[in-house]
This record gives sequence, C-alpha cells and structure tokens, in this order.
Amino acid sequence: MGKHSTMSLHGQILTEIEQNILSGKWPPGFRIPSEMELTAHYQCSRMTVNKVLTQLAQAGLLERKRKAGSFVTQPHTSSAVLEIPDLREVVLGMGQEYSSQMLSRRQRRSTREDMDAMRMAKAGQVVHALCLHMAGPRPFCIEDRLINLESVPDAEHEDFSEHSPSSWMVNHVPWSSAEHRIRAEAASNETAGLLKLAPGFPCLVIDRRTWTGHLPITFVRLTFPCDLYELDAHFSPSTIGPAA
Repeated sequence: MGKHSTMSLHGQILTEIEQNILSGKWPPGFRIPSEMELTAHYQCSRMTVNKVLTQLAQAGLLERKRKAGSFVTQPHTSSAVLEIPDLREVVLGMGQEYSSQMLSRRQRRSTREDMDAMRMAKAGQVVHALCLHMAGPRPFCIEDRLINLESVPDAEHEDFSEHSPSSWMVNHVPWSSAEHRIRAEAASNETAGLLKLAPGFPCLVIDRRTWTGHLPITFVRLTFPCDLYELDAHFSPSTIGPAA
C-alpha cells in the first residue's frame, strides 16, 4: 500500500499559484511575482520556479511576456464544470482511512487504442498505470490511466510508490480543458474481482480526458461501486433563460 507523504516543493508552488489564480486572489491581468521573488519566497532554485510557470502558461492560466513578467490570463467560461478531485481527498472526506495499491505500471510506445483514447495526433511514449484505491478495508475505485509523456515528461521517472497516479497528476500537472463521459456498467469478472463485488454488480464509470492547450495530457477510466460514490456537478448557464 502506498503512503502519501508531504507534497513536493514543485507541487506546493504549483498548487499555491494555481489556487491564487482560480480563487480570484490574482485576477486577470495581474502581474504575478517575478521568478527572482518566487525563488526567494520559496527558497528554491530558479529552475524549479521557471518549470512551474511554464506549466501554468501551457495550461493557459498565465501569459509570459519577455522582459515584462508573467500575467494572469482571462479565464474561459464553461456551461458545466465537473471537478477533477484527488481520490485520496475524496476518501478522507468520507471519514475513511485511505490507501492505494499500484497493480501495474508500464511505459511503451502508444498503440492505436492509446492514441484514440487520448486523442493523440501522433504516436509517442505513454505510461499505462493501473491503481486500486481503498476506503478503509473496502476497494473504492479502480484507476486505469494513460499518461502522454510528451506533455508530462516527469511521469517517465515516477513509479507512483508514494503518490497514486490520481494524486500525482492533480498536484503536479495543470490542465486547461477536460472532457467527461459518465455511464453505469455491470461489473465484469475482472472488475468484480478487484473491487470485491459480485459479477454484474452496478458500477459508476467515469472516462476523463484532459488537455493543456491542444496537447493531450491523460486519459483515465475510474470505476466505482455504485453504492460508494456520488457525483456532484455544478452548472452555470452561459445565458439567462428558463429553468430546464
């Protein structure tokens, strides 16, 4: 079972800056602290800060202007927003003890199925990770994930022994757009075995793709026993109209 240690400094800087932007503390057009100021504040190398700012720019949250600095971009609006949660935080929020188990991790050249799943324009190296998330003694979720190493090169050397793929991606990889497909599905024999269910037991399956700009980041299939997970969605109409 993998234990989750303190977030890396890179992840901490990334998360704090992202939260400042998404919370509105740093509004669109705001010039964020310079690389030198952030380096001094976090007591880290300038390379670490530069890497974080580059990721945020690729995700569309910052615009970097030569000799002028980095500025918060105008956010895109969405008519329906589904959060991308850290499964560890979901389980802890249920009041359960969390643990995870890596079932497999392989790096390979993308297959046609991989490219279709992630909407990749060209073949490349991917990581295929399979992880079981636990809520107390009970299996909570099967995470079946593909990661595009072109957009997430750090994943090449990550074995996910300390952080599950879900937690690692949430804390290290900013994204600019996502697509969800949600369905009910009867548990296959393989799924039932992993989740300790009877074959045919109803499950909630979420397929999710995320991008940074036009570059695909990851495709993940999350499978939950239907009695353990509820999906919340928050909607904002693009125009005022009659309630549906």
